[in-house]
Amino acid sequence: MTQLPQLDAPLFLTDGGAETTLIFDDGIDLPDFAAFPLLDDADGHAALTRYFERYAGIAERDGVGVVLETATWRANPDWAARLGYDDERLEAANRKAVDLLLDVRQRFAIPVVISGCVGPRGDAYRPESIMTREEARDYHSPQIRTFAGTPADLVTAMTLTNVPEATGIVDAAREANAHVVISFTVETDGRLPSGEALGDAIEAVDRVTNGYPVYYMVNCAHPTHIAPALDPNAEWTKRLRGIRANASKLSHAELDEAETLDRGDPEELADDYRKLRARFPQLTVLGGCCGTDHRHVDAISRTFSG
Repeated sequence: MTQLPQLDAPLFLTDGGAETTLIFDDGIDLPDFAAFPLLDDADGHAALTRYFERYAGIAERDGVGVVLETATWRANPDWAARLGYDDERLEAANRKAVDLLLDVRQRFAIPVVISGCVGPRGDAYRPESIMTREEARDYHSPQIRTFAGTPADLVTAMTLTNVPEATGIVDAAREANAHVVISFTVETDGRLPSGEALGDAIEAVDRVTNGYPVYYMVNCAHPTHIAPALDPNAEWTKRLRGIRANASKLSHAELDEAETLDRGDPEELADDYRKLRARFPQLTVLGGCCGTDHRHVDAISRTFSG
């Protein structure tokens, strides 16, 4: 496996909230919040290309790198079956998602890291049932093996709610000889939806996998929800390299009930990132999640690269 360029860079951007951007800005219907079916449609493919090119353009303007996540957060068996995808079509969709980002990458003269995005099996806000480590490994292995067979640079598991699923994903990545990043989500109290403290979760995954993940991230939570969970004196905090925050300060439950998109304030979000990074300078992979778009990432980039 090759070394990932974001490990040695002072700043790497990510993209933002793909699904909320496509729904609320582009007016595209995404059943089950799934973007991967757009890969089968020319207009959808073009919308995804435009979306990713905006972020690569910001990074190129500011002379930094960017990690782009494939549009496959929902491209795992249970969600795909709800949308009429069998195993063969699902594998093809995951490959198409990587191919799209390969096309984007060749148009920009900066490091563009392609990450195969893996989402949770269940609801990212309400983990109603939790798999065992072995079940999670078996469930996520097909998607991870698919990504490992493409030019994708790594796999990132986003919006994870519990330790066993995260650990099983790491096992699947190890078996596929793939770099893997684990990104947990937290509630307003800084704890995972399953109740674990963020630090306990990171330590648990590292302990049973011998520290296999390249690094950890937090996504789908506001910086003010993340900050209380972080301890500058704790060893586990050094393993946290990235933040992809929501624009909104609302809780997950409130966001689920909201009828309009809370976009927050891009400049305020960037300042929240500045405060976090002042305490935790190892946070070098920065971008957005639900409710954020290119304006939020633009503000973040200007804050740290200007």
